[in-house]
Amino acid sequence: MRVSVPRVRSWMIKLLPAHPTTRALVFSSLAASTSRGLFITVSVIFFTRSVGLSAGQVGLGLTVAAVVGLIAGVPAGHLADRVGPRRVMVAFGVVRAGIMLGYLAVHGFTGFVLVAAGVQLLESGTGAANGALIAGSVPPEQRVRTRAMLRSVINVGWGVGALIAGVALKYDTRPAYVAILVVCAALALLASLLVLRVPPVAPQPRRSSGPALIVLRDRPYLALAALNGVLCVHYGMLNVAVPLWVVERTNAPAWIVAVLGLLNATVVVLFQIRASRGTATAEGAALAQRASGLLLLGACVLYSLAAGRSAWLAIVVLVAASAVHVLGELRQAAGSWGISFDLAPEHSQGQYQGMYGTGFALAGVVAPALLATVVVGWGWPGWLLFGLIFAASGAAVPAAVRWARRARPEVATPEPALV
Repeated sequence: MRVSVPRVRSWMIKLLPAHPTTRALVFSSLAASTSRGLFITVSVIFFTRSVGLSAGQVGLGLTVAAVVGLIAGVPAGHLADRVGPRRVMVAFGVVRAGIMLGYLAVHGFTGFVLVAAGVQLLESGTGAANGALIAGSVPPEQRVRTRAMLRSVINVGWGVGALIAGVALKYDTRPAYVAILVVCAALALLASLLVLRVPPVAPQPRRSSGPALIVLRDRPYLALAALNGVLCVHYGMLNVAVPLWVVERTNAPAWIVAVLGLLNATVVVLFQIRASRGTATAEGAALAQRASGLLLLGACVLYSLAAGRSAWLAIVVLVAASAVHVLGELRQAAGSWGISFDLAPEHSQGQYQGMYGTGFALAGVVAPALLATVVVGWGWPGWLLFGLIFAASGAAVPAAVRWARRARPEVATPEPALV
């Protein structure tokens, strides 16, 4: 049976969001995530085999860059509030694409750290501006759904990027890696330029008095950002703890790690939007994060049970653990968006999104070493400890949201603007 091209085109158009802003953000996110997938897949091998850095130097350099990125979120978000998030997002993205090409001129550890820190600094700032752009250009009731849609698209882009990067890995030559890095920078530039299709969000006027970074005095919001950061440690479970656990503590074959990663990505792409239902308000989002903590506890227990089993039984247990894990991930992510948007004052969405993202970034810095030490080193007690921490953090979120609601009049009331 032959399917006509116009019919296929019509079907593909229906898959795209109707809101023009969301559609532009989808294309931008797809380009950016494809660039990211390309870079993550080839970067470590490029730095070790072509640049000549040791694995330890690459790990240390990326850790330093991640720490530098922690400081960018709130100031960049505040800048987005003042001059407009689209302007900041485009400017930071264009400069970041240019700095990425600096990797091609790196010949030592110092240069590598400087370029990586610059890229990470601008990437963190772009993330904060992106949150403010969504908050300012998408109706409040659609913000969480928009973030869920973009996360699904981002997972698709990562997969596409990883597949393309396989070409460079097959040839394993410097010209192949250089070509991939150039494509990475070009896609990053394209992603920034596509943001220009989003209507500009009016900048918020500067207040006449009071602190500029009001989020730093919003203790309930800081607590919620910290609790979300603790829950976000679970991303390190999939990327670090589970692979090490599989190869060092179970009889399962190493290839199961790829299967678990594919399962995770597929579920996120297919079900993240559905999992975001009911999380547009902070109260609904808090319930989602509470459920996430319990699901992550269950996943940790299941992962621990894979040790000492036969190969096939370990595979079954690991797949079950990964399935529970990704359900917890879906609810954690959806809850984080609802809380971060709903409890942020409209006049300061940028700095609030930047602060909330800092919790996620901090988890990415501390999770690898912490999980490798506790989980792989301690065995099932380590898994149980992290599971209980996840459950306790999720259980604390509803109370923190109620605290934030009581504090909103004091925090959110804007001061008179300068005229």
